[in-house]
Amino acid sequence: MRLGTRWTAGETPHEGVPVVLHEAIAAQEAAYPTAAAWTLTWLEGRARCELDGLVRVAQSVDGTVSVQILDDEQAADDSDDDDWLGS
Repeated sequence: MRLGTRWTAGETPHEGVPVVLHEAIAAQEAAYPTAAAWTLTWLEGRARCELDGLVRVAQSVDGTVSVQILDDEQAADDSDDDDWLGS
């Protein structure tokens, strides 16, 4: 099990963030200069870094880096997998 963490935008990424994500993180900080903090989480062993619910930088299974712009609904809940539970 890997624990996530938070760090302030504009600072060097947390030591747990894979180096392959650093360039994309810096680019997103430039695109969102008023954002405050990043959150590092892990999904199936791969790093996912989210900037204030605005954008997510992640590493895919094949090692490529993806950048996803989040809307308000995705930031609040990025999984619809359990919607059937309320039925």
